[in-house]
Amino acid sequence: MTVMTVTEDKIRNMKGMEGLVLQGCGGSPEEWVDGINGEFTENGILKNGSKFEKVYAFQHDGISCILYPFEGTVLDIGKLAVWRIQTREIFGGAWLSDYVPNHLGGFTGKTDRETEERKPECALSGHDGNIFSLTGIAERTMREHGLAGQAEKMKERVFSSGSYTEALSIIGEYVSIV
Repeated sequence: MTVMTVTEDKIRNMKGMEGLVLQGCGGSPEEWVDGINGEFTENGILKNGSKFEKVYAFQHDGISCILYPFEGTVLDIGKLAVWRIQTREIFGGAWLSDYVPNHLGGFTGKTDRETEERKPECALSGHDGNIFSLTGIAERTMREHGLAGQAEKMKERVFSSGSYTEALSIIGEYVSIV
């Protein structure tokens, strides 16, 4: 299972995708994913041994949210729709296609792939694995590509992240690591 901590902008770039957004997911995102996978399996929502393998954690208005993308899962969408309605007041569940326009101001019009293509390539392998060193290399690469403002935002997010893995994930949102 992979939980990627992302920005609202990353969620806004997911035009054409669908998924379930749960709001108010405090604590460990991994525990939430395990819990939802178990609940959905038990209730016949996830089928054929399917599970949510890659989810996105993000913050909106100070609230922790998790996006469970439908891609790569086998779902009974009817049962999921009923579950979402029944638990709306508890989990604040919303479809991604409803959540983004109503909470984040709409999709950017760009797909995640189009955004990926604009990121500068940054060679991080073979360098000191120290997060400060890696951040400096990524920052320098971004500045060379005219992205000084984004480089500052990346640095702030990396240095306020809670783990090495989260910090690397944040760097990967801003540069294509090669």
